[in-house]
Order: sequence, then C-alpha cells, then structure tokens
Amino acid sequence: MDSLDLIKTFCEVAAHGSFSRAAKKLDMSKASVSKYVAELETRFGVRLLNRSTRSVSLTDAGVLLLERSKPVLEMVELTQAELQEHASRPTGRLRIAAPHGMGQGDLPKLLGQFMGHYPEVSLSVQFSSRTIDMAEEAIDLALRFGPIEDDNLIVRKLALVKLAVCASPAYWKKHGTPLHPAELSDHEALTHSRSGPHPQWRFEVDGHPLDVAVKSRMDATENAALVQVALQGFGVVYMPALMVQSHIDHGDLVPVLQDHVRNDMWLSAAYLQRRHNSAALRALLDFLQTRIGVKDVAGR
Repeated sequence: MDSLDLIKTFCEVAAHGSFSRAAKKLDMSKASVSKYVAELETRFGVRLLNRSTRSVSLTDAGVLLLERSKPVLEMVELTQAELQEHASRPTGRLRIAAPHGMGQGDLPKLLGQFMGHYPEVSLSVQFSSRTIDMAEEAIDLALRFGPIEDDNLIVRKLALVKLAVCASPAYWKKHGTPLHPAELSDHEALTHSRSGPHPQWRFEVDGHPLDVAVKSRMDATENAALVQVALQGFGVVYMPALMVQSHIDHGDLVPVLQDHVRNDMWLSAAYLQRRHNSAALRALLDFLQTRIGVKDVAGR
C-alpha cells in the first residue's frame, strides 16, 4: 500500500474521531480503514490511535504524525491540482530543440505568435545541428529534418523541405554547370560532417532516387560555414533552401539541377511519448502543424 494513502486515511480518522465516519468520507469500508491505520502503525512501529468501542483518540505519536503530515497532504493536493491544470490548460515552460538554420527563418516569428496565443506558456529554444538526446536533455519537442529512426520518439511530419544545389557564379564559370546530377561527382563538394568520409548526395531522376558520390573539399558540422566557403567560390553546397535563399536572391549563389533535387525531405516534430503530454505541448504541435504544414519550409 502507498504510504501517502495510509497517512491520508489516518488523518481522516483523526479528523472525524471515528473509523466509520472516515470510511464514509473516503468511500471505503470500515475494515479497510482499520487495516490501513494498522499497517501504518506497523510501518512506524508505534501506536497512533487509542481505540475503544465508542471513541478513537490520538496518542502522542499520533498527534506528532498529524501535525507533520497535514502540510504534506496539503502540498500534495495543491500539486495535484496544478498538474491537472497543466494537463488541461496550456501553461508552463516548453523546451524546444531545432536545427541552426531555423533560427534564421520563420521559426522565431512563429514561436512569438504562439506565445501571443498562449501567454502562460514560456519557451526555451536550443539551436543545434547535433543529435539531441531528448530524454537526457529534457527536451519536450525537437524539430528535425530527414528521417528519424528512433523508436522511442513519436514523429509528426510537418512539411516538405525545399532543397537547393548551388555555387558561386565564379565557381560555375570555372568548373562548368552540371546538366545531370551524376556530373557532380567531378565537382568540389562542401559537405556536412555527418555525411562521413564518403558522402553521397541523393537526387531524383525520372522519378527514381539517384545517389551521387561526391568528393568533399571541405566538411563542417554547420551548414552556415559551408555557405561562407561556397560564397568564396570554393565548392558546391546541397542543403535546405532557407540557408542559401538570400544569397540566391542577390545573385551571389546560383542554383542548378532544381528539377532533380530530392523531394522526400521532411521537417518533422519529434517528442518522447504520446500519452500524458502537457496541454502546452499539444497546443504547440497543433500550432506548428497548422502554420508550417501549409507550405514548404527549409533550414538546418
């Protein structure tokens, strides 16, 4: 039996001075109430109640337990009420992890709009391209690009991610513009470190996937660093369009092979469990699904 239930039962008996009245208040049988109190006395190794055929009174030990336990029970009841409110009304702080590039896109604006809708919800946002251990780092929601192969996570797809293959005008002038994805194997690629020592870029040709092995001139853990090197004319990048769109718009980077970029890259929201999620997390998931799910997005 749970110690808290035993103490709560004892307190009801002490308050009413009767096993029968306590049983009625707790919707229990008189025998069960008596058993609970006896179990509590056994655990503490001391008699808590003086019993007679007509009355029940507290021993000195019972008085001490009653005094010490009342604040504890009140705190438990208050906490229970707050937790129930937490589950039913969006409130509290959510911890979010997102790829670096999303900090440069619409995500901050969307999160601001979310806080406007839910003024009792606070947010902590961690931008990082590394793999996050959501349980260890107490992350409530992670936004991720590409497939998520963690059986411990629940994944909700939000939107397709638009990709771009691009390099500087000077680079294309020097090395030539590829007309087919396979030609990229002869170019100098700027790749993400997680692609490993033998990176491959996936494209689509005639409706079928095509993996092209590329030669990495430089790899980095952050796409932003690769973009800066590409702007200097030292290679080709292949990444979510958000990271390079402003440079494309200004003519500093030129996209190619747009008809062949993969179109199966998703932005997804991942969280640890389906049951007992807070109302704030459910509200954020629905908000992102509504606001992001209606358009293509990018960023990493």
